[in-house]
Amino acid sequence: MSPLTVSQPLAVAQSTSLEFTPAELERFQQDGYIIVRQLAEAGQQQQMLEATMVGLAGPVHPVEFETEVQYPGAPASRTEHGGDTIRRLKEAHARHPAFTQWITHPKLVHRLQQLLGPRVVMPLAHHNCVMTKHPKFSSETHWHQDIRYWSFQTPELISVWLALGHENQQNGCLYVIPGTHRMNFTRDQFDDRMFFRADHPENQRLINTQIPVELEPGDTLLFHCKTLHAAGRNTTNQSKYSVVFTFRSADNAPLPGSRSAGMAEILLPNV
Repeated sequence: MSPLTVSQPLAVAQSTSLEFTPAELERFQQDGYIIVRQLAEAGQQQQMLEATMVGLAGPVHPVEFETEVQYPGAPASRTEHGGDTIRRLKEAHARHPAFTQWITHPKLVHRLQQLLGPRVVMPLAHHNCVMTKHPKFSSETHWHQDIRYWSFQTPELISVWLALGHENQQNGCLYVIPGTHRMNFTRDQFDDRMFFRADHPENQRLINTQIPVELEPGDTLLFHCKTLHAAGRNTTNQSKYSVVFTFRSADNAPLPGSRSAGMAEILLPNV
């Protein structure tokens, strides 16, 4: 993913209130994503970052290595140089109370209730991780919709991406394609791994409207599970860390027998 200049402004909300304004809600419905600046408190960020450092130093399992996904830029095997590079610390919620404090933060819960309804559930089977992007051996993630991995009654889930440090085009920030959560695509627009094909003429037109999501520590990206997104490699000399959880409404249950139904879930308090 190479740096680019775009003319369309980012969809950004203010964090001074407990909830989105009507205009911010409308922007999310239109674009499929929104950024809330400085939503997480500095103390929570620091505790999550410290827990991340402990998890990486062990490493404290479960983890996912870059070699497991085999995305562009990942080492080919665990035995070669860089093969022990960790891509994700899994089951983040169980790693430190700060992660629970974050998902129950009133400013986050109220916004999720506005988007999903009064009873919000966090599946532990999806995301529930700290995404790590290390120099030299970080991989590139092609365009995709998160719903490709998940099985629920309706494709209406929201992912929450919290930056624990600076995220920019140089260190592998996310890119999004606004409005794609409202679009229907044909099977041939995706490859065998359900990545959005960059060589498809119709796809290229949409990819040209991509926007880099550059974040400061504490900034939070909320995006729809059908919003197309991708990420570049980390070309700096500093690692990047992001906390990611996914949420659904209580009446949007996982399909029986699916991976989505394979782990417990957490009902958020009505704060």
